Amino acid sequence: MSDYVRVGVISTSWWADMMHLPSLKSHPRADVVAICGRNRDRAEEMAQKYEIPQTFTDYQEMIARGGIQAIVIAAPDDLHYPMTMAALDAGLHVLCEKPLALNVRQAEEMTARAEAAGVKHMALYTWRWLPYFQYLRELIEKGYLGRCYHCHFRWLAEYGRDTRYRWKWDRRRSLGTLGDLGSHMIDLAQWYVGDIAKVSAHLSTCVEKTGLDGHPLDQVNDSAVLTIEFENGAQGMIHVSTVAHLGDSWHEQEVVLHGESGTLEVNCRFGGGYTVRGARHDEKHIKTLPIPEHILGDIDPNSSFLDQQYRIFTERAVGDRLFIDAIVEDRAVSPNFNDGLKVQKVIDAVIEADQRGCWIPLRWSGNMGENKWRSKP
Repeated sequence: MSDYVRVGVISTSWWADMMHLPSLKSHPRADVVAICGRNRDRAEEMAQKYEIPQTFTDYQEMIARGGIQAIVIAAPDDLHYPMTMAALDAGLHVLCEKPLALNVRQAEEMTARAEAAGVKHMALYTWRWLPYFQYLRELIEKGYLGRCYHCHFRWLAEYGRDTRYRWKWDRRRSLGTLGDLGSHMIDLAQWYVGDIAKVSAHLSTCVEKTGLDGHPLDQVNDSAVLTIEFENGAQGMIHVSTVAHLGDSWHEQEVVLHGESGTLEVNCRFGGGYTVRGARHDEKHIKTLPIPEHILGDIDPNSSFLDQQYRIFTERAVGDRLFIDAIVEDRAVSPNFNDGLKVQKVIDAVIEADQRGCWIPLRWSGNMGENKWRSKP
């Protein structure tokens, strides 16, 4: 490996501007040499801001002519599969945004191709690296919770109340709120508790959105409620919504876990800070658990959420920076496509459960390429 990893980025979105590009540019071994976006003016604006020498509007041209070794794919959901497969065919290391794909068949092909190519592959589940979720994981690993009995995961937002067209609500292009917020909560649930064994679910569309032609959109879910059972017997619920009016807090997250040895909970309001609380089984009062210095570091918990997130992803070995480290040091990276595939299996089962109105076990039946789930006998 040379002194630098030559990286191409597919996205000129606010998220690429806020997270991906600052994270990559802050890494001493990452050389962002190309950026691709459908709007050339916007791509050139971003290229100038981040001193990126090459600008493309065609990702296939960037892969063929950009001289890149690794690629970051932060395009809409429906483009993850073709872009990733093209990059893998070219032997590139790939970081792909969540959800990994539109269905299990695509995710399986992406994962198998990446493994066969021997490249580094990463699925970006950013919340694993936030201090309060990191601390929750540490407490669980130290036995604070013991065997989990039941859990609740909730993430509410309000950006889905806007009726204007966005690809996130277009059924042809996206998995909706289930893919956007739900994929993160599913990943955290399995990271904390274990593999999900079966699901029942209800997906809804509360706010009617408009299509590009001005007519009503064939829209995908903007709210989802999942009831889940884990392989270890724990029960849980996941509720995600993008149509909640939250006032001065534009996002709210809550994770509550009850176990044989204690209870743990995280509450986060993006406009009002976060708390980690817990109680052991022999304690009568739940109490705040300060995040230890080895996790919080010099992050000011009273600073704005976006400032904290920016510092974490531009100063620590997480996200895009962790992806570069894995390439340079030739080591495995997590979360990767295998983790993304695990989440995708749950998403497919959720969609099936909503359509059929029954519990769906996560057991594959028949041809792996047919994308069919076997319902509970």
